[in-house]
Amino acid sequence: MTNIILFGPPGSGKGTQANFLKEKYNLVHISTGDVFRYNIKNATELGTMAKSYIDKGQLVPDEITIDMLSNELDKNSDANGFIFDGFPRTEAQAEALGHLMDDKDSQIDAMVALEVDDEILVERLLERGKTSGRADDADESIIRNRIKVYYDETAILKDYYQKLDKFYGVDGVGSIEAITQRLSEVIDKIS
Repeated sequence: MTNIILFGPPGSGKGTQANFLKEKYNLVHISTGDVFRYNIKNATELGTMAKSYIDKGQLVPDEITIDMLSNELDKNSDANGFIFDGFPRTEAQAEALGHLMDDKDSQIDAMVALEVDDEILVERLLERGKTSGRADDADESIIRNRIKVYYDETAILKDYYQKLDKFYGVDGVGSIEAITQRLSEVIDKIS
């Protein structure tokens, strides 16, 4: 089983690459945002609890998020592995995810981060904003703030996974195929 955390700033191509990697390695892509939306839409017990926090403008406690992820792992117990996307975002979450994987007799094999120069990210997102209809892709100051928040949040995780010798930075610039190849080289090395 191969379990990776895929990271990358907004506009790094993370979503595109996750789709290629899940097909190539037969992995299940777990996007925390999708998991939240599913649980809330279907009014699961965890979704209802999460919604009560979101409706108050509060962060959903890590325990609820971990329980949702645990359910996703259980639903896909025959998977070759998982790509975690959007989680963890803090050291406490990384530790909780590690414990969850231990409970499932598994582990996180790597945190793989797509690395792209900020100016290229801004350019990509502004271009995407012309077709995506997403307001947060159309305003350069919002884009730059999203990129800053990403670095503020993930710097801690980079250090955390480097200490475990599980951090891999991958050049996220070039053709989609070239980037997929670079990511594949990392996954082939760890699996």
